Amino acid sequence: MRLRLGDYTDADGRPRQIVGIDGAGGSVLVIDRDAVTHRDDRLLAHLAADEPIENASLVSRGYLGKGVVRLIRCRRVIARDFHAVPLYDEDDDESERAGLALEAQELDRTGHAYRLEPVRCSMCIPELRWRRLPPSAAAADASIVSVREAVARLESYEPICALTRRALRAHRHTRQLSTAVLRLEMQRLQRSPIILNRRLREAVIAASERHGLSMSEIAIRCGRIKYDRAGNASGETSWLARRLGILPEGGQHAPTPWIHSDVLALIARRGLGVSPREVELE
Repeated sequence: MRLRLGDYTDADGRPRQIVGIDGAGGSVLVIDRDAVTHRDDRLLAHLAADEPIENASLVSRGYLGKGVVRLIRCRRVIARDFHAVPLYDEDDDESERAGLALEAQELDRTGHAYRLEPVRCSMCIPELRWRRLPPSAAAADASIVSVREAVARLESYEPICALTRRALRAHRHTRQLSTAVLRLEMQRLQRSPIILNRRLREAVIAASERHGLSMSEIAIRCGRIKYDRAGNASGETSWLARRLGILPEGGQHAPTPWIHSDVLALIARRGLGVSPREVELE
């Protein structure tokens, strides 16, 4: 399903449109995109399956009617938006029956495991949080980590996100356990334009090995050019390596697993000649 919800012209004189597109589990994504190329997709809202379709029109009118479009820049639509249901989807019977799975089976590079469990805090009731367990150590040595940090350590959204969504649904009516912090962490991760760079890094390495495409050439295609004293041009490979999580950012000791969705799209389209969705983790 595609709904045409509105049209406008941006500050650069380009026509844009607001559309509603089917998402996972009967949900609807409200998207702001270029009216001609149908690219530069920006996510305005992700409506759950039980919301009336009229809400998509309300989102569009609110976005266009009060000048909001001039004030904010929504994050880019990424591939996993089409495969994830909204956080507040109350109709997921399968997840309801499944209950709460507590532990992620995957280990990070250092052998740490991740477990979702109640922890004592300043509140009178426990909080449900992710904990990071060292290899061959007692549970008492585990540390609390955010959803975002757990995802970053594994360099994968799953199973952390799936288990978090399932836990929030299973405990949405529980008064003996707080999920407020966990819910906020999940919302921030879903709404953030900063996404994992692992698949993009793998695509760049594959392009180099299979097609002989150098990182210097990729950087040049992205407009990142440097000149030596003789005036010879080459690509800023250090810029590209930092974006890919190969080299650490300035002042940091370890490479970052994150990249802004706009920069990922730039490297994908101009540097590799592929759709950004081909190099986004779901």
